[in-house]
Amino acid sequence: MLQLTQKLNNGEMLVQVVPAPQFGKGMILIRNHYSLISVGTESSTVKAARKSLIGKAQERPQQMKLVIDTLIQQGPVETFRAVTKKLEAYSPLGYSSAGEVIEVGEDVTGFSKGDLVACAGVGYAVHAEIVSVPKNLVVKLNQGTDMKNAAYNTLGAIAMQGIRQADLRLGETCAVIGLGLLGQLSCLMLRASGVRVVGIDVSHYAVEIAKKHCADLAQSRNTNGIEEQINQFTNGIGVDAVIIAAATESLDPINFSASIARKKGKVVILGTVPTGFERDPYWYRKELELKMSCSYGPGRYDFGYEEKGIDYPVAYVRWTEKRNMEAFQQMISNGVINIDYLTTHIVDFNNAPDAYNMILSKTEPYMGVVLKYNIAKEQKLHQKIEIRKPEPNAKVNIAFIGAGSYAQGNLLPNLPKNNEITRKGILTNTGTTSKRVAERFGFEYCTSDETEILQNKDINTVFIATRHDSHAEYVLKSLKKGKNVFVEKPICLTRDELEKISNGYNGEQHLLVGFNRRFSSLSTLLKDQIGNGPMSMNYRINAGKIPNDSWIQDMEVGGGRIIGEVCHFIDYLTWLNGSLPISVFATALPDAENNNDTLNIQLTFANGSIGVVSYYANGPKSLPKEYIEVFHAGSAGIISNFKELHLYGKKNIKKKLFNQDKGQSKMVQDFIGSIIKGTPSPISFKEISAVTKACFAVLESLKTGIRVNIK
Repeated sequence: MLQLTQKLNNGEMLVQVVPAPQFGKGMILIRNHYSLISVGTESSTVKAARKSLIGKAQERPQQMKLVIDTLIQQGPVETFRAVTKKLEAYSPLGYSSAGEVIEVGEDVTGFSKGDLVACAGVGYAVHAEIVSVPKNLVVKLNQGTDMKNAAYNTLGAIAMQGIRQADLRLGETCAVIGLGLLGQLSCLMLRASGVRVVGIDVSHYAVEIAKKHCADLAQSRNTNGIEEQINQFTNGIGVDAVIIAAATESLDPINFSASIARKKGKVVILGTVPTGFERDPYWYRKELELKMSCSYGPGRYDFGYEEKGIDYPVAYVRWTEKRNMEAFQQMISNGVINIDYLTTHIVDFNNAPDAYNMILSKTEPYMGVVLKYNIAKEQKLHQKIEIRKPEPNAKVNIAFIGAGSYAQGNLLPNLPKNNEITRKGILTNTGTTSKRVAERFGFEYCTSDETEILQNKDINTVFIATRHDSHAEYVLKSLKKGKNVFVEKPICLTRDELEKISNGYNGEQHLLVGFNRRFSSLSTLLKDQIGNGPMSMNYRINAGKIPNDSWIQDMEVGGGRIIGEVCHFIDYLTWLNGSLPISVFATALPDAENNNDTLNIQLTFANGSIGVVSYYANGPKSLPKEYIEVFHAGSAGIISNFKELHLYGKKNIKKKLFNQDKGQSKMVQDFIGSIIKGTPSPISFKEISAVTKACFAVLESLKTGIRVNIK
């Protein structure tokens, strides 16, 4: 299929062939008929991409701060990889489209193949021939719907949510500042609901369009005496509410809103404007109310709602983002509003870059720019795209299932470059990622079909770096096909999955979980100097807070932080003392979300060793993340953030690294090397199983409040 992409490093924009997106439970696969360019939001993204590196840094100071923090914590190598991955990625554009359902995923009801639909969502309703969208971001349309108008779906819902925040009544007056697409849509819906509309913009073109189609009074912001005209229009009262739909760094919209609003009126921020208003004379004396409008409405940024499809009860949340979209489409369908005039340009999808160039250069007036797709073209849902000429098979023939940030930063760069390995296929959720990763790291092809990986007899080694809930499934499928498996932690999320893997693993293939810290050069030196035998260990992790609505915190998807991340540290102590954990006792700091992500874990091991994992989400970012202490037979060692090692005892040794070394490079090389040499996998399955069981025991101990023995 074709998709519009842009590279963030140089702004290069292409309509290129990529694999179709994957879809599964809760998803709907849609063939786009039209998609809308959000000329405000998207043009800002394109402008930023076309700036120099210094310009990008000035444009996004918060992201620049993250880069600096990474540089301090991890060193230049990891920072360079993270920044390069971001800048060289094929970034999708678009978030509002309409088309036809071609496949319906598991757990999706109310939709069938052939239905006409409108959809929304950054990363979902993109400018591409085929899109995969969660069910709560898709609304069904009537047959015969004007699909061009339906493509305004997302912006219609955003405008509607702003109006709901204004909470206006029949006969009241609302001013809309900014008469771009959002402003025009807001005016249309306000007028249709019996509200008198004042439209204001700095663009004479936008003002003239509003005068003709959607505003009772429309004025240029620079009009002399504009405040007095609005005052007369409202019979000396002032407008009941102001909706700011503009995008500017100026404080004028927020202060001008206050000057034209009535006493105790409302000002709703719908666009991107600063809110540092002047307190006197208007905001303070009028006791004005400032409200923010959050995108499409309730459900936005909620992982459970958008990605898992969990709806809010209508009795308690009348208007969700999906219900806003449905209401907008109904207004169009019933003729309550007419948005035909908004579309000034219909551009063939293949010429999409020209449309963006026209928008940025402003060579001609425009309002709504819609991309039109060739719906007569035959589409392949499962497509294998060759990137380079295939090589003869070697001892290790690698494919990746999943290749997100971690894989691109820590696994793929560390694959050995020699004649004993070949790089075959890449499969990820999105075709843009699949293709860019395949190009960047020298793979032969990318695909959207897992059978191209799992049933390819040439591939004997699979790296799995997907979301946690799919790890067990892909491990089992790969083992069943006789392939060696590297799976990023955790290996699975439940005891049942672990049992299935244990039963399905015969020991003939190499199986490794990405417990990289034991491979660090500082870790190896520490273990060599401390020696073997019963020891006492402490591993403190300043983990930091992860939002409650993150997929990692979701027990069904990410497994929570204990299953998803604490496994790292239990494995480290297991390796360090040389024996398996036999019991666990855990206590957690109470938290409102019940995430149990600030806790102490006491472990005992088969050789008598004891260890504590102190995993804290309530610490400051300024404190280094990881700190390890080990004591044994008159010796002690301390590792700080995998950059510095201190050894105490008969020999006092201090070693400091320039770059943080968490062992990813050595881990990948040892795994590949064990396959080539036919030696055992670097971590035994017995250890992998015991560490995973220990994580389950932590959850059980937190629930019961007692020590749990590990069987």
